[in-house]
This record gives sequence, structure tokens and C-alpha cells, in this order.
Amino acid sequence: MLTSGFRKQLLLLLFLAPAWGQPKLDLGLVSRIKTEAYDHSKVMDHLSWLSDVYGPRLTASREFFQAADWAAGRLREIGLSNVHLEPWGPFGRSWSAEQWSVEMVEPRYAPLNATPLAWTAGTNGPVTGETILAPLPATRDLKKAREEFAAYRKEWTGKLRGKFVMLRAPKIPGEQTRPQFSRYTDAELADIAKVSEHAAKISGKLADLKFPEDPDELRKFMASLPESVFDEMFDVRIALATERNRFFLDEGVLGILTRDDRSHDGTTNAEQAGSHKSADPLAPPTFVITAEQYNRMARIMEKKTPVRVRVSLKAQASDADVNSANIVGEIPGGKKADEVVMIGAHFDSWHAGTGATDNGAGSAVMIEVMRILKTLNVSMDRTVRIGLWSGEEEGLFGSEAYVKQHFGDAKTMKLLPDHAKLSGYFNLDNGSGKIRGVYLQGNDAMRPLFEAWLAPFRDEGATTITIKNTGGTDHLSFDAVGLPGFQFIQDPLDYGSVTHHSSMDTYDHAVASDLMEASAVIAAVVYYAANSPEMLPRKELPKARD
Repeated sequence: MLTSGFRKQLLLLLFLAPAWGQPKLDLGLVSRIKTEAYDHSKVMDHLSWLSDVYGPRLTASREFFQAADWAAGRLREIGLSNVHLEPWGPFGRSWSAEQWSVEMVEPRYAPLNATPLAWTAGTNGPVTGETILAPLPATRDLKKAREEFAAYRKEWTGKLRGKFVMLRAPKIPGEQTRPQFSRYTDAELADIAKVSEHAAKISGKLADLKFPEDPDELRKFMASLPESVFDEMFDVRIALATERNRFFLDEGVLGILTRDDRSHDGTTNAEQAGSHKSADPLAPPTFVITAEQYNRMARIMEKKTPVRVRVSLKAQASDADVNSANIVGEIPGGKKADEVVMIGAHFDSWHAGTGATDNGAGSAVMIEVMRILKTLNVSMDRTVRIGLWSGEEEGLFGSEAYVKQHFGDAKTMKLLPDHAKLSGYFNLDNGSGKIRGVYLQGNDAMRPLFEAWLAPFRDEGATTITIKNTGGTDHLSFDAVGLPGFQFIQDPLDYGSVTHHSSMDTYDHAVASDLMEASAVIAAVVYYAANSPEMLPRKELPKARD
């Protein structure tokens, strides 16, 4: 017997499909996809290999390429064609941390929970020295940051040699008023779906930006910034960090100890210490320490009691820049095999944890999508291609290189022939939360298509379609050259509060049922996109950036 809800769902599908020239929506196939995704899932096995065995996967590191070889092997095992690692670059130095420890040895012994920042130099064995609190002011105003560092350099020149510099002022973590694990409420999803108030575009000049202090307002402000501003902010911050590192190297410091405002409850959040380019020097041995332990040392020093630490870091770094690579494979299409539907996720990670939720989860789901489609042997007119990207964490480098090589250059808008052959790209990169809908990225013509494609998953929570843009991940590389590129809306879980770039980014924080559902949703979306009578609708081509 058909339930009332199912009859409504079926009517929605039947009404929407003819109106938009879509293929007949086969609910029987959706049921087969769900059965394969839920009852025979391999997604957590993919994720365990990527995180437990091969994580972390810092771009261009030895661990990254070992993981990439495994992923390519898994795609071949599934039965994909044209599986290969596609080089791009040069990226920068390869860097791997092989062993590290940080210990307070005076006035009391205590092992410290610390993580080295990437592209920092090793210590050539254990090194012991006294700490000195020389806090550099933290500011979001990058113009002000240059002025503050100039004053800092003047104040501390000649005072840091032979010391471990504690670079941040102590700060007691604020009261945790937000839940560390959450799912979107209906009200929150309604707010995401709501059209933003129209306002004048924010100036693209980084020097003119005024950053709000309130965390909620700052989050909204950051979401409103153009991607070009993010790129400039990243470049400026890396340049400032490189300038700072040169100063510390010239001063002869033993190392740098710092904390991260995102760290709490024994976690560390660690990214890079400065430039990853071989033309720039490696940073001095630099570690982020848990806020609680960092604050303890600072309080001891306030009592005029010396603190001494013993630090050891064994790290391997290449002398020259090396290439990185993306992992690519495909299921050949039928009568429209020269046209392509792409799915993807970034494969690289930072190194404090094992890169499970950022973004082993997205990579595992996309591998699982290809397994489901191949196992069910569904007929698809267009070729379906997977791209697992490197260099996302450092600036979307891998996907940008792929788009430039295959489709067009976002700076000049010089397009290649295959630009006309890519129907669309679907991305997953917001932790392991279940799919709740999709960001249209300003492409309103896609709304009726997603409404039809997601209808069989409404009872699983995939209900929200918003015209809004979302940033920070690889669909932007496709959108930048006018190709339909989409990121799915996902439940936040503990991604932003605990796991993002942290030592807690591990397999245990991935939710299996959510990843199974995501695999089913994307497999169905890909099937319909691959069999649509027409290519997916596109927005107007963007203007060249140059």
C-alpha cells in the first residue's frame, strides 16, 4: 500500500520531471541505491583506510602519496576506468613529521600535548631551554598586523637568543555556551533557505575591511567576502608569518611555542607555520600547545619562576619544490560519453589528527558513490568522473589546477573545448554530517532539478535548497569559470566545534549513518544528472579576473 506521504512524493516527481525535461525518475532505482548504500555499505571501510592507516595526508607529503596510491587501487578494484594520479605543480616542499615531543622539565615535569606546525624545521635531537613570554598582538586587521610586527621586532631584537618564545598572551578559554555537537533545526534550515537581504557588495580591497569582534557577526561577515579576498588574506598572512620566521631565525631562537584560540579541552588545532615554498626558509621548530597547558606555563612565569622545556622534532622536508597530484577515475558513459558529470572532494588534510572529517569523509563518500553506481551497473548516458583533490587546505590548488588544465583559466577566462562538455560538478566537504540540501551557488535554474532529485530523500532530511553561495572548498574552482559547481548542505555535528583542523579529527568522530545517507543521495543525484536530456543549466560566464 502506498502511504499518503509516498503518494505526495511520487506526484511531486511526476509533475516536476516532464516540466523540466528530466529523465523519468525511477523510484525503483532509488530504492536499489538506498539498499546498496545502507545494507552493503563500504564507506566506513574506505574512511578507515584513509584515516586510520594512511592519515594524515598533508599535501605532497609521503603519507599523501601513499594514501593516493591506495585510493587509486580501490577505484580500480571497484572497476573504474582511466584511474590515474594526475600531477600538478610545482606545489612547494614536501614535509612529514616523523616524531615529536614537548615536555616541561622545570619547575615540575609534565608532558605537554603539543603538535608541530607544518613546514617547520626539526631540532636534530632533544633541545632544552628556558621559555620567554614575548606575545605578539593578534589582530584581524592585516595592515595593523604589519605595523604591530614592526614594533615587536624593535622591542625584542637581541633578547630572544637561546630561548623558546611563547608567542601568544595567555588566555583562559571562555565559557562554552554552544553545544559541541549539533544538527540543524527546522528553523536553522529555514534561515539557510531564506534569500539574503540585498546589500552593496563588499569592497574587494583587503585594506579597507573592518572585521566585527562579535563571533556571530564575524561568521556572517566572512561568509559574505568574495573568494578573491580570502585568497589575498591567505597570501598576506603567509607572507607575514614568513617575515616573522626570518626574524626569529636571525635572532637564534630555539623554537616557538604558541596556542590556538580554537583549541579547548585538551585539543590542538594546527596548520602551517609559514610558507611551504622552498625559496623561503623553514620556520624554527614551532608547536601549538593545548590552551590549558600553555596558560599554566604562563602563570608560573608570572610568579617569576623560570620554566624550562625539552623539545624534540624529527621532520623530513624536501630541499626543492615538488609536484602534488589529484586522483582521477571514471565510469564511461553511453550515448553521450563525451559529456561528463563530475563528483569530488578534497583528499588532503592537515596533520594534527588523521584527516577523517576533513576531508576523509567526503573522499570516502565519493569513492562509495562510484562503487554503488558500478555495483548496480546502472546505465548512464554521460561519463561520471571522480576527482579527489590535493592542495585544498593551502588554497584550492589541486582543483584549480585541474580546472585550468581541462576547462579554462579563471584569471583570463580563456576556455578550453572540454568546458562545453562538463555538465556539472558536485562536492562534499563539510565534515561527516548528513546531507540536508544543497547550495545553488546563485544558479536558480537548478532549483527544480534539485527539488526533483532530492524528493526521495525528504524523509531523511534532505529538504533545503538555497540560492545562497558557500565558500572555502573545491566547487569554487569550477564556479570560477562558469561551470555548474555545487556543495551540499550538511549537519554541523562537531565539525566546527571540535574536529576541524584539530587533533580530534579522527575516525571516531565520523557518523556512519550520515555518510551512508550522503552516499545514497549523491549517487541518485549523479545518476539523474548523467541521464538528463540536457546539460545542466549554467549561469552567465564570469568576467576575467585580470
